Amino acid sequence: MKGCLRIDVFFDFICPWCLIGKRQLEHAQVQFRSRHPDVQITTVWHGVQLLPQLPVEGEPFADFYRKRLGNAAAVTMRQAQVQQAAREVGLAIDLGRIATMPNTADAHRLFERASALGNAIQREMLLERLFAAYFRKGENLGCRETLLAIARSCGVDTDRVLDCLKGDATPFDGSPGATSGVPGFQFDGRLTVVGAQPAQTLLGAMNEALKESHREWQPA
Repeated sequence: MKGCLRIDVFFDFICPWCLIGKRQLEHAQVQFRSRHPDVQITTVWHGVQLLPQLPVEGEPFADFYRKRLGNAAAVTMRQAQVQQAAREVGLAIDLGRIATMPNTADAHRLFERASALGNAIQREMLLERLFAAYFRKGENLGCRETLLAIARSCGVDTDRVLDCLKGDATPFDGSPGATSGVPGFQFDGRLTVVGAQPAQTLLGAMNEALKESHREWQPA
Protein backbone atom coordinates (compact mmCIF):
# COMPACT_ATOMS: atom_id res chain seq x y z
CA MET A 1 0.00 0.00 0.00
CA LYS A 2 1.58 3.24 -1.17
CA GLY A 3 0.81 6.73 0.05
CA CYS A 4 1.76 9.48 2.47
CA LEU A 5 1.05 9.96 6.15
CA ARG A 6 1.49 13.27 7.95
CA ILE A 7 1.82 13.30 11.72
CA ASP A 8 1.54 16.61 13.59
CA VAL A 9 2.87 16.49 17.14
CA PHE A 10 2.11 19.17 19.75
CA PHE A 11 4.54 19.37 22.67
CA ASP A 12 6.39 21.38 25.27
CA PHE A 13 10.01 20.79 26.26
CA ILE A 14 9.21 20.79 30.00
CA CYS A 15 6.62 18.01 29.77
CA PRO A 16 8.19 14.61 30.43
CA TRP A 17 5.18 12.91 28.86
CA CYS A 18 6.03 14.66 25.59
CA LEU A 19 9.48 13.06 25.54
CA ILE A 20 7.99 9.70 26.54
CA GLY A 21 5.35 10.14 23.84
CA LYS A 22 8.09 10.88 21.32
CA ARG A 23 9.70 7.52 22.05
CA GLN A 24 6.33 5.75 21.82
CA LEU A 25 5.75 7.39 18.44
CA GLU A 26 9.18 6.30 17.25
CA HIS A 27 8.43 2.70 18.25
CA ALA A 28 5.09 2.90 16.43
CA GLN A 29 6.74 4.28 13.31
CA VAL A 30 9.25 1.43 13.21
CA GLN A 31 6.39 -1.09 13.27
CA PHE A 32 4.38 0.91 10.72
CA ARG A 33 7.29 1.12 8.27
CA SER A 34 7.86 -2.63 8.51
CA ARG A 35 4.27 -3.19 7.38
CA HIS A 36 3.98 -0.27 4.95
CA PRO A 37 7.46 0.33 3.52
CA ASP A 38 6.08 2.31 0.58
CA VAL A 39 4.27 4.88 2.71
CA GLN A 40 6.16 8.14 3.26
CA ILE A 41 5.82 9.51 6.80
CA THR A 42 6.21 13.22 7.49
CA THR A 43 6.38 14.24 11.14
CA VAL A 44 5.94 17.91 12.02
CA TRP A 45 6.59 19.19 15.56
CA HIS A 46 4.62 22.14 16.92
CA GLY A 47 5.61 23.89 20.13
CA VAL A 48 2.95 24.61 22.75
CA GLN A 49 3.95 26.78 25.71
CA LEU A 50 2.24 25.20 28.69
CA LEU A 51 3.20 27.86 31.24
CA PRO A 52 3.31 31.24 29.50
CA GLN A 53 2.73 32.95 32.85
CA LEU A 54 6.17 32.02 34.18
CA PRO A 55 8.62 34.91 34.57
CA VAL A 56 11.54 35.07 32.17
CA GLU A 57 13.86 33.70 34.88
CA GLY A 58 11.48 30.81 35.56
CA GLU A 59 10.68 29.45 39.03
CA PRO A 60 12.50 27.03 41.33
CA PHE A 61 11.57 23.56 40.11
CA ALA A 62 10.98 22.03 43.55
CA ASP A 63 8.84 24.95 44.72
CA PHE A 64 6.78 24.88 41.52
CA TYR A 65 5.83 21.23 41.94
CA ARG A 66 5.17 21.48 45.66
CA LYS A 67 2.69 24.27 44.95
CA ARG A 68 1.20 22.35 42.03
CA LEU A 69 0.81 19.00 43.78
CA GLY A 70 0.33 20.12 47.38
CA ASN A 71 3.15 18.45 49.28
CA ALA A 72 6.54 16.77 49.00
CA ALA A 73 5.08 13.25 49.20
CA ALA A 74 2.86 13.88 46.20
CA VAL A 75 5.84 15.25 44.26
CA THR A 76 7.90 12.16 45.07
CA MET A 77 5.08 9.87 43.96
CA ARG A 78 4.52 11.75 40.68
CA GLN A 79 8.23 11.81 39.85
CA ALA A 80 8.49 8.08 40.49
CA GLN A 81 5.61 7.48 38.06
CA VAL A 82 7.30 9.63 35.41
CA GLN A 83 10.67 7.92 35.81
CA GLN A 84 9.11 4.46 35.63
CA ALA A 85 7.24 5.38 32.44
CA ALA A 86 10.47 6.77 31.00
CA ARG A 87 12.42 3.60 31.80
CA GLU A 88 9.77 1.51 30.04
CA VAL A 89 10.56 3.28 26.76
CA GLY A 90 14.33 3.23 27.25
CA LEU A 91 14.74 6.75 28.64
CA ALA A 92 16.92 7.80 31.54
CA ILE A 93 15.74 11.12 32.90
CA ASP A 94 17.16 12.86 35.95
CA LEU A 95 14.56 15.06 37.60
CA GLY A 96 16.89 15.60 40.55
CA ARG A 97 19.21 17.74 38.42
CA ILE A 98 16.50 20.19 37.37
CA ALA A 99 16.81 23.41 39.36
CA THR A 100 14.52 25.68 37.34
CA MET A 101 11.07 25.36 35.80
CA PRO A 102 11.83 27.57 32.81
CA ASN A 103 9.81 29.85 30.62
CA THR A 104 10.01 27.96 27.32
CA ALA A 105 8.93 30.74 24.94
CA ASP A 106 12.41 31.36 23.54
CA ALA A 107 13.16 27.63 23.32
CA HIS A 108 10.09 27.22 21.13
CA ARG A 109 10.98 30.26 19.03
CA LEU A 110 14.47 28.85 18.54
CA PHE A 111 13.16 25.45 17.48
CA GLU A 112 10.61 26.99 15.12
CA ARG A 113 13.21 29.20 13.43
CA ALA A 114 15.85 26.47 13.23
CA SER A 115 13.25 24.06 11.81
CA ALA A 116 12.52 26.53 9.03
CA LEU A 117 16.22 27.01 8.28
CA GLY A 118 17.54 23.47 8.62
CA ASN A 119 16.94 19.99 7.29
CA ALA A 120 15.09 17.10 8.91
CA ILE A 121 18.23 15.65 10.47
CA GLN A 122 19.16 18.96 12.05
CA ARG A 123 15.61 19.47 13.36
CA GLU A 124 15.62 16.05 15.00
CA MET A 125 19.05 16.66 16.50
CA LEU A 126 17.96 19.99 17.98
CA LEU A 127 14.73 18.54 19.33
CA GLU A 128 16.56 15.70 21.06
CA ARG A 129 19.27 18.02 22.35
CA LEU A 130 16.73 20.42 23.89
CA PHE A 131 14.88 17.58 25.60
CA ALA A 132 18.16 16.10 26.86
CA ALA A 133 19.34 19.48 28.11
CA TYR A 134 16.36 19.68 30.43
CA PHE A 135 15.66 16.09 31.44
CA ARG A 136 19.20 14.69 31.59
CA LYS A 137 21.50 17.65 32.19
CA GLY A 138 19.24 19.97 34.17
CA GLU A 139 20.05 22.93 31.92
CA ASN A 140 17.85 26.03 31.98
CA LEU A 141 15.93 26.26 28.69
CA GLY A 142 14.96 29.82 29.56
CA CYS A 143 18.59 30.99 29.42
CA ARG A 144 19.63 32.71 26.17
CA GLU A 145 23.26 31.56 26.41
CA THR A 146 22.21 27.97 27.02
CA LEU A 147 19.89 28.00 24.01
CA LEU A 148 22.58 29.48 21.76
CA ALA A 149 25.12 26.88 22.90
CA ILE A 150 22.64 24.10 22.16
CA ALA A 151 21.90 25.58 18.75
CA ARG A 152 25.60 25.79 17.90
CA SER A 153 26.13 22.18 18.96
CA CYS A 154 23.51 21.18 16.36
CA GLY A 155 25.09 23.17 13.57
CA VAL A 156 22.59 26.04 13.66
CA ASP A 157 23.87 29.42 12.44
CA THR A 158 23.23 31.38 15.62
CA ASP A 159 23.38 34.71 13.80
CA ARG A 160 20.13 33.71 12.10
CA VAL A 161 18.29 32.91 15.33
CA LEU A 162 19.46 35.70 17.62
CA ASP A 163 16.47 37.94 16.93
CA CYS A 164 13.94 35.27 17.94
CA LEU A 165 15.43 34.95 21.44
CA LYS A 166 13.55 37.86 22.96
CA GLY A 167 14.41 37.20 26.59
CA ASP A 168 11.38 39.10 27.84
CA ALA A 169 8.85 36.29 28.51
CA THR A 170 6.74 37.28 25.51
CA PRO A 171 4.45 34.24 25.10
CA PHE A 172 5.10 31.88 22.22
CA ASP A 173 2.09 31.59 19.97
CA GLY A 174 2.94 29.32 17.09
CA SER A 175 0.61 26.36 17.18
CA PRO A 176 -2.64 26.87 15.29
CA GLY A 177 -4.74 23.75 15.43
CA ALA A 178 -3.14 22.64 18.69
CA THR A 179 -4.75 19.72 20.47
CA SER A 180 -6.42 20.03 23.86
CA GLY A 181 -3.37 18.62 25.63
CA VAL A 182 0.24 17.60 25.15
CA PRO A 183 1.58 15.44 23.84
CA GLY A 184 -1.00 15.57 21.09
CA PHE A 185 -0.79 13.62 17.84
CA GLN A 186 -2.83 14.36 14.72
CA PHE A 187 -2.72 11.84 11.89
CA ASP A 188 -3.41 13.32 8.46
CA GLY A 189 -5.68 15.83 10.20
CA ARG A 190 -8.20 13.00 10.57
CA LEU A 191 -7.50 11.34 13.88
CA THR A 192 -6.26 12.87 17.13
CA VAL A 193 -4.65 11.06 20.05
CA VAL A 194 -3.80 12.97 23.22
CA GLY A 195 -1.35 11.84 25.89
CA ALA A 196 1.71 9.59 26.03
CA GLN A 197 -0.22 6.64 24.67
CA PRO A 198 1.32 3.19 24.11
CA ALA A 199 3.02 2.59 20.78
CA GLN A 200 0.25 0.16 19.79
CA THR A 201 -2.38 2.90 20.21
CA LEU A 202 -0.39 5.27 18.00
CA LEU A 203 0.20 2.49 15.48
CA GLY A 204 -3.53 1.81 15.34
CA ALA A 205 -4.22 5.49 14.66
CA MET A 206 -1.60 5.54 11.90
CA ASN A 207 -3.15 2.50 10.24
CA GLU A 208 -6.65 3.94 10.48
CA ALA A 209 -5.59 7.29 9.03
CA LEU A 210 -3.95 5.49 6.11
CA LYS A 211 -7.08 3.42 5.48
CA GLU A 212 -9.28 6.53 5.52
CA SER A 213 -6.96 8.25 3.09
CA HIS A 214 -7.18 5.34 0.67
CA ARG A 215 -10.98 5.15 1.02
CA GLU A 216 -11.24 8.78 -0.02
CA TRP A 217 -9.25 8.11 -3.18
CA GLN A 218 -11.24 5.07 -4.21
CA PRO A 219 -13.51 5.68 -7.25
CA ALA A 220 -17.21 5.94 -6.42
